[in-house]
Amino acid sequence: MTFKTFEDIDAWKKARELTRSVYGVTAKGAFARDYALRDQIRRASISVMSNVAEGHGRGGTKEFMQFLSMALGSANEVGSHLYVALDQKYLTDNDFRELTALAHETANLIGGLSRYLRTIRLRGRKFDSGVLEPGTKNQQP
Repeated sequence: MTFKTFEDIDAWKKARELTRSVYGVTAKGAFARDYALRDQIRRASISVMSNVAEGHGRGGTKEFMQFLSMALGSANEVGSHLYVALDQKYLTDNDFRELTALAHETANLIGGLSRYLRTIRLRGRKFDSGVLEPGTKNQQP
């Protein structure tokens, strides 16, 4: 499985959907006036998308996995903030269920991609030349 662009990655597509939905619910009512929570949940949802995209752009499997780990953490952060929003009555039960399901689905896609990357031998563009980066072990003279 190869991704030419980050837009090809299902986890990024789902994170985009999550971000769109988060922006939708946080733009209305009392949620829109709770600037701290509104801004934090928005930043967390953006972070999911951004970390998937940035990890893909790094060109190395290990770096991609590191960024996916951060994206997964941000997806879980969104889920936690949704509970705060529910407790404050900023969300209907239906909105809460839909958004938490979307956050879980996003996290599952990120986790699946991360597990897949652990199983492949490809390391990425930056390792194709066989030249080690300065400061790495077994560096050729």
